[in-house]
Amino acid sequence: MASTTWDPVGYLRFGDERARPFTDLLARVGAREPLTVVDLGCGEGALTASLAARWPGARVTGVDSSPQMLAAAAAHAVPGRVRFVEGDVRGWQPEEPVDVLVTNAVLHWVPGHADLLRRWAGQLAPGGWLAAQVPGNWRAPTHALLAALCRSPRWSALAGDAAPAADAVLDPAGYLEVLTGAGLAADAWETTYLHVLHGEDPVLGWVRSTVLRPVLDRLGDDDAAELTAEYAAALRAAYPRRPDGTTLLPFRRVFAVGHAAG
Repeated sequence: MASTTWDPVGYLRFGDERARPFTDLLARVGAREPLTVVDLGCGEGALTASLAARWPGARVTGVDSSPQMLAAAAAHAVPGRVRFVEGDVRGWQPEEPVDVLVTNAVLHWVPGHADLLRRWAGQLAPGGWLAAQVPGNWRAPTHALLAALCRSPRWSALAGDAAPAADAVLDPAGYLEVLTGAGLAADAWETTYLHVLHGEDPVLGWVRSTVLRPVLDRLGDDDAAELTAEYAAALRAAYPRRPDGTTLLPFRRVFAVGHAAG
């Protein structure tokens, strides 16, 4: 995760669509006046800053391992209220018990992240909240086609280890078991969003800043262009353009919220 170069501008091309799951996740967090709020994997910081608007009395910290994302997030910093720090979520430790801990669209990059959730549950303050959202579309054409491409004879030596894994995340019941096993009262669910995309190769544009990024980081320019062209053709067949020029992208996401006693 730390070795991948992330692109804040490309990520924000679909900023509204990517913000919806964050909003839906936080709608299930019932904290009223938290003092310490942490966003693990904060990205470019706009959604992290929205937490300070929701809870004006809180100190909000965004943590991310990408220098590119943190450079963009600096625009949202507010002295004494909102700060951004560099760190890997796998080794992050709080300075004090946390009232609200959020991790949005991050844990699918971390194998074995159920153990992280258990650890974070133990770092909540009494009455604290843990909220997580992960993409759940790892068996969708966007990911299945890329995985098959990475493992094909042409690309396996160069990009086979970057192929998306179908078991990268749990289903809602799995996350419910993790959080309740960690002593939290838990709620878990899934939602499939139907995004209406515009322009040329919009599904390719979507994945360029997410699942395709680690693959391209392993390739030189010529190889990256060749793989991208092959992948783009497969995506066009899987997600055909509609008569009105738009393209539909169904996108499943998995949510889990836990509440500590106290």
